[in-house]
Amino acid sequence: QMWEEAIALGKELAEQYENEMFDYEQLSELLRKQAQFYENIVKVIRPKPDYFAVGYYGQGFPTFIRNKVFIYRGKEYERREDFEARLLTQFPNAEKMKTTSPPGDDIKTSSGQYIQCFTVKPKLDLPSKFHRPVSEQIVSFYRVNEVQRFEYSRPVRKGEKNPDNEFANMWIERTIYVTAYKLPGILRWFEVKSVFMVEISPLENAIETMQLTNDKINNMVQQHLNDPNLPINPLSMLLNGIVDPAVMGGFANYEKAFFTEKYMHEHPEDHDKIEKLKDLIAWQIPFLAEGIRLHGEKVTEALRPFHERMEACFRQLKDKVEKQYGVRAILSSLEERRGSRPRSMVRSFTMPSSSRPLSVASVSSLSSDSTPSRPGSDGFVLEPLLPKKMHSRSQDKLDKDDLDKDKKEKKKEKRNSKHQEIFDKEFKSTDISLQQAEAVILSETISPLRPQRPKSQVLNVMGSERRFSVSPAAPGSQLSPPPITPRTKLAFSIQPNLELNGMSSSDIPDIPPPLPLKGSTADYGNLMESQDLISPTTSPPAHQRVSP
Repeated sequence: QMWEEAIALGKELAEQYENEMFDYEQLSELLRKQAQFYENIVKVIRPKPDYFAVGYYGQGFPTFIRNKVFIYRGKEYERREDFEARLLTQFPNAEKMKTTSPPGDDIKTSSGQYIQCFTVKPKLDLPSKFHRPVSEQIVSFYRVNEVQRFEYSRPVRKGEKNPDNEFANMWIERTIYVTAYKLPGILRWFEVKSVFMVEISPLENAIETMQLTNDKINNMVQQHLNDPNLPINPLSMLLNGIVDPAVMGGFANYEKAFFTEKYMHEHPEDHDKIEKLKDLIAWQIPFLAEGIRLHGEKVTEALRPFHERMEACFRQLKDKVEKQYGVRAILSSLEERRGSRPRSMVRSFTMPSSSRPLSVASVSSLSSDSTPSRPGSDGFVLEPLLPKKMHSRSQDKLDKDDLDKDKKEKKKEKRNSKHQEIFDKEFKSTDISLQQAEAVILSETISPLRPQRPKSQVLNVMGSERRFSVSPAAPGSQLSPPPITPRTKLAFSIQPNLELNGMSSSDIPDIPPPLPLKGSTADYGNLMESQDLISPTTSPPAHQRVSP
């Protein structure tokens, strides 16, 4: 699960595949693996192994480990007791030391075998590329990997013992171990090359503890924001241990120990450190506020009284801290994640009202302008189109269409009067050339290359009562040519083997080829040879038929 190391090796291979071998197939497969590694880094929770310092003291050990200290990397979820038992099986005659302090010369020069084992904490050493704050999920890898410095802290009391406040004289004796190589490496254990010790004053220990507490609260809140399915119990214990004074006392012990006139008078050099500690205490309030708010959203009804008590304790703590140390505020990351969706994004996920599917009857009601078919709709609310509503809207559109057609027909009668006179003359004539010219005109009219005429335009052939439309011919018209009359001629269907007035299409010169058959029966230009293939339900409505 060290995907960071796999990515580094993958980049070296990618350079070879892309610029040296030109093997793009291997390159694509490698890049897909790298993408999966990056996703695993962010989403998969990896266990953090413990590190143990092991000292082999006494002349009974082999020379390569005699009187030396090594840092071991434990297995996943391996406790110190299990590691010690596994270690002692290799040296069954060795004696386990009870203390963690360095042994004296009497033990080192003895002929026996003494093993000292205790847990050490790896020191984070972030790579230089992380020059800005990054996600905890990314940083967590470097807390237990690629580490070379380890520390062990042991509390030491100096001065008079204060029974009321143990923090006032608690010093920390910190031992730093530096290994020969970074862990993990080709081995799970490396020799310690240098050891040095530092002492941490009680005030410095308080500052460090407050910083770690704030980081822990912030990290846990971020984990719950990233994964809402995490259990709430660890968050409850952490928050309650800080805000409830009956549990741990919080930072009240620091106030009693370091924020007194006596301590400031005896340690004037610690003024800056005291101000830093006050600032950390003030910054803890917004972190706690975010955690308690998140806890209130996820708490169950059984834990509701516990949460209400925790809120009451936090309000008292907040009023006290803000009054003494000032107010700090952070931008809530949860509010950013829950921010309202941009209007442009809303538009991309909704359908404007003008493009919603309408019924067959209401399609024709759309005029040439871009007015939406549903008045009052802004196009940003998706409403289901129920059948009853669709029928009522469609019926309204039909009524409106009838009125529009009546008005437009009266206007079209005047415009088409000249065309009607020409057609009447041509229909009365028996000249075949004129008849074939008429057929050419019809063929050009239904050609898809010409723009579709308005839906309401019709041609009155025999007065204003008879309408002319291009529709499939009657079954009888396919068997023999109909008599040449204006009405019959205008109702014929164009077919490949059509004969007009006893003459086949092959005998007529300069006639364009017939139109190809359409695949959809609802198409205005679809003309089929057999009327039997057309069902009554597939023919388009009257207001959708297009007239030449």
